[in-house]
Amino acid sequence: MKLQFYKSTSEMNLFGKLKYPLPTILFFTLSASILLYVLLSSSTKLPIYNATDFNAELVDTSVQGSLEKHTIANFHLINQNNEIVTQENYRNKIYVADFFFTRCPTICPVMANNMKKLQDEFLNEDDVMLLSMSVTPALDSVSVLKKYSERHGAIDTKWHITTGDKKHIYNLARKSFFAAVDQGDGGFQDFIHTPNFILIDKKKRIRGVYDGTNTNHLTQLTTDIKTLQGETP
Repeated sequence: MKLQFYKSTSEMNLFGKLKYPLPTILFFTLSASILLYVLLSSSTKLPIYNATDFNAELVDTSVQGSLEKHTIANFHLINQNNEIVTQENYRNKIYVADFFFTRCPTICPVMANNMKKLQDEFLNEDDVMLLSMSVTPALDSVSVLKKYSERHGAIDTKWHITTGDKKHIYNLARKSFFAAVDQGDGGFQDFIHTPNFILIDKKKRIRGVYDGTNTNHLTQLTTDIKTLQGETP
């Protein structure tokens, strides 16, 4: 039994003459190509996360259920060089943010090493930066941060390692970066400890959250940063 590739012999005669005119075939071919491109593009585009996309325990009660389009709030921090760091330092930048403390003996050293890997991967990419915020700012003075940054090979124009007002930093963690799984007021007894790396795009929107201690997550984060670099501004 012969395989039947066409529904009828009228679609193509023995000499290969096409039933449909060439312009029609080209039109449908081009349309199919455009459709395929759109489907592939949409499948690789990263989601944009708002408060309602997160587990409620990660979102401060003041913004839980908010339907507003979320962006990172303005911040005022001090880096390892005793310089003020604000959103202006990250204008039109893709950046990865995390929360750490210099005396942490467990997850923070792993996170710092992975931040260094990201720094090295995007060393020559001016539109990619890093931001680390101390959750024990009273202990992590500028001089302490300077030694910490040198120990981990941080390039100060690429990776700001910061301290600042504790309430401000904790508000950022809970209300902007959605990085803390507990509620608190940023007071003396309040303490945040999270392995999360948060990916922020050039419009100050959250585009992904990753386990900063997980090698597979780091690989995915690297891929996602490159995806953001290819997005139309």
